[in-house]
Amino acid sequence: MDRKKKFGVGVVGLGWVSGEHIKAFRQNPHCEVVAVCAREMARAKATAHGIGPNCRPYSNYERMLADDRVDIISICTFHPLHPEQTILAAKAGKHIAIEKPVALDLKDLKAMRDAVRKAKVKTVVSFVLRWNPLFDVIKGILAQKALGDLYYAEVDYLHGIGRKYKQYDWNRRKEFGRSSLLTAGCHAVDGLRWFVQDEAVEVSAYANTSAGNPLDYEYPPNMVTIIKFKNGLIGKVASMVEYVGPYLFPITIMGNAGTIRNNQVFSTKLFPGQTHYATVPTILPDSGDVSHHPFTGEINHLVDSILHGRECHVNLDDAVKTHEICLAADRSAETGKPIRLPLLKD
Repeated sequence: MDRKKKFGVGVVGLGWVSGEHIKAFRQNPHCEVVAVCAREMARAKATAHGIGPNCRPYSNYERMLADDRVDIISICTFHPLHPEQTILAAKAGKHIAIEKPVALDLKDLKAMRDAVRKAKVKTVVSFVLRWNPLFDVIKGILAQKALGDLYYAEVDYLHGIGRKYKQYDWNRRKEFGRSSLLTAGCHAVDGLRWFVQDEAVEVSAYANTSAGNPLDYEYPPNMVTIIKFKNGLIGKVASMVEYVGPYLFPITIMGNAGTIRNNQVFSTKLFPGQTHYATVPTILPDSGDVSHHPFTGEINHLVDSILHGRECHVNLDDAVKTHEICLAADRSAETGKPIRLPLLKD
């Protein structure tokens, strides 16, 4: 593509998160949102009108894919629609931003992965917390080996997705949410993988629902997952979407030379003689607000990967590994047995 020409972006699914994708693409100097697609044409027209005269509304996804002005597709629809829409976009030669979870079962996950590999298009999966400022701080500390050799890490997702949230009505249903980890806690699984930088080899999990199931979830909304990594490190993820309290995303990482607890650091390498945790002033991932979930960083990363022919560090192939852990945890919770990884073979 001529770099003087802007990438044309088409967005499918016009709920809340699509607004953040649209905003991020419009802020990128290399992009222009040229198409939007919704089931109801009236909604597509209203969104397109708000974007500008160059944006075309569609109510048919395949027609939007056929629009030769569209170079990038942003998939912001309900979870079960992601696999088919990703496969169609890949076959059409479009680069793709995919909201999480990308798939709810192993068959769809493999089909998506294989289609993207065959098409050789660039992808980014919306594990947007990889661009949260605290994540940057932690990655910088780990890069200095300030904790020494890691042996334990935990990242939790504690967010009561109840009736006050618009997505509650569909998210609580098994056909849409599928499990606590897939619908939400996958952010924590991905964060754990991002910090540990090792391959998971075994998963064990337990799940439950509080007495009376007050939120009427069709699947257990609470899950604790233990992950064994190839190098011997043990990881833990608690995913609680029935949680009562302010949204939290607590992070703990332990090594033989120090510990990180959110934005608090204790390191015998960085601070010899240290007696108390040092606090790093930064933005924590403890809110659903956009300032804590930086979509702009995600979208800029995708565009940069297209411009320079590089893969995103959270492309579909990488995200498959996060989803495998989630699917293995679901299987473990159902069977009461540990599950070996990987689930997919190349």
